[in-house]
Amino acid sequence: MTTQTPTSDGAAGLPAVPFLPDEATLNRLAGEFFARLPGVRPELDKSPSLGGSGSALDAAPRYANPQRPAPQPGPSFAAIAPGVATAQVPPVKPPLEAPVAPAPASIPTPRASGIGAPSPYYFVGGAHGYPTSHDKLDGLARQGQGQPGTDDLKDVYAAPQRGQQLPVTPSAGAPQFYFETVLPARPTGKAQRQTPAPFDVQAVRRDFPVLAERVNGKPLAWFDNAATTHKPQSVIDRVSYFYAHENSNIHRAAHALAARASDAYEAARAKVASFLGAVSPNEIIFVRGATEGINLIANTFGRTFIGSGDEIIVSQLEHHANIVPWQQLAAEKGATLRVIPVDDSGQIILDEFRTLLNNRTKLVSVTQVSNALGTVTPVAQIIALAHAAGVRVLVDGAQAVSHLRVDVQALGADFYVFSGHKVFGPTGIGAVYGKLDLLEQLPPWQGGGNMIADVTFERTVYQGVPNRFEAGTGNIADAVGLGAAIDYVQRIGLDNIAAYEHALLDYATHKLQAIPGVRLIGTAVEKASVASFVLAGYEPAEVGRALNEEGIAVRSGHHCAQPILRRFGVEATVRPSFAFYNTYEEIDRMIVVIRRLAAARR
Repeated sequence: MTTQTPTSDGAAGLPAVPFLPDEATLNRLAGEFFARLPGVRPELDKSPSLGGSGSALDAAPRYANPQRPAPQPGPSFAAIAPGVATAQVPPVKPPLEAPVAPAPASIPTPRASGIGAPSPYYFVGGAHGYPTSHDKLDGLARQGQGQPGTDDLKDVYAAPQRGQQLPVTPSAGAPQFYFETVLPARPTGKAQRQTPAPFDVQAVRRDFPVLAERVNGKPLAWFDNAATTHKPQSVIDRVSYFYAHENSNIHRAAHALAARASDAYEAARAKVASFLGAVSPNEIIFVRGATEGINLIANTFGRTFIGSGDEIIVSQLEHHANIVPWQQLAAEKGATLRVIPVDDSGQIILDEFRTLLNNRTKLVSVTQVSNALGTVTPVAQIIALAHAAGVRVLVDGAQAVSHLRVDVQALGADFYVFSGHKVFGPTGIGAVYGKLDLLEQLPPWQGGGNMIADVTFERTVYQGVPNRFEAGTGNIADAVGLGAAIDYVQRIGLDNIAAYEHALLDYATHKLQAIPGVRLIGTAVEKASVASFVLAGYEPAEVGRALNEEGIAVRSGHHCAQPILRRFGVEATVRPSFAFYNTYEEIDRMIVVIRRLAAARR
């Protein structure tokens, strides 16, 4: 078990850098892994070998070959960081995180001695399994193979191709939340506690320190996830580690910390690309969030390709961030904003969309999941219809990426935007995906450092994609933190997250429907984790305050989506929104308060 003791300045010891094993050790570990592939069987190790925190990642599947004896522990290595205990190299394990596609040739590949080397293995270091710069590994190698080392060398992982599935069958009784699951049938009739597939929510909750907070003397129940999600300890530690060990501006210096920061930043870009299913990391632009991402597209694609008399289509479900930039552009260019209506359940009416498409339409910009209602929109069909008419499509994925598996290639989206803080990452960071051939046609939006290749007083030559869209010093640390959040979500598995959250949503929906005076706003068949409602006799803010007194955090207001709420005749709603760290017991606490309020007004 790794221990962290105070350093000389009294601060907690930070994760040490990963150790580069000698060739013999690497060959032994590789041989053990490949020897086990025929006839594998999973053996779950419940020991605290991943840090002993009792976290959701403490139970990891281990492969074993019944024809081979169990491997003996590897050699111990002295720790680099003062006060960090020594440990032994554990047996080989399959990856907990989703497969990552290899970086394309256009992205610099770290040297053979470091992270991302052209090898079937990579090393995971640090208390929560995030990699560090290849420069550190080179430094260790130059000091002599085999010394010094670190107890934070957790494992050697195989790196399968994107989409490859390993043959894992979970053992009974273990927190197996990271295995593939099938979305269960939606319950009907009386509310039921349906937890699909083994899912240890208490183990997950231990990864989120803020969930131990108390509000008004009551345990915090965080039902404001559509506004922002909380951060697992691995994300908090990764950002802290960056500032303690890698902090530098990127891309423009020859010194070691600049290389480390650049490596970490570009590794985060590659993680976002893999997370979204992009062809290349060059299709990913870092921005402050989905709002800035939509504004970037409005000011590049919009100003380039949209002119007087042209039309832009949005839906009635949109967040203000996907309405206002297009209104501004339309006013500037003399274009027209058209709106797809929704039905009484809150779902987009595709037939109405078909009638809006015409030869003046230049862009469709729609949400994948409504932040106010939770409606999951038919974006794949919208994109197919738009493309058949020769129209580009932007998808606002801010509310989707934490609940649904997203593959921009399968969707065919031309642009896709999301915010990091909605997917358990830091605030102030987000990403724009754009098809590479399309991005290469667009001019930069802002001017400054980092996005230029050459400047004279007579002319400027811009960098290629994506750098030309990232003027100035970016939010480097939080981009790295976003990469750590993606790692965490992928370890758990978006299919598992979606299944568990659907069960929570159905449970809450049935409970709310049974309360006299409750009116649900948004009842589409396909929804994601939002249960907006109003309660007769109360303003939404009153309900929000009553819930807050019991430690329950919900959003009450218009949710920056006034047009869709007015479609249903209300100005505001109470909006509990769920994440995979929420529980049925927390929902029951909320229902008790709402029942009490309803009874008081009868």
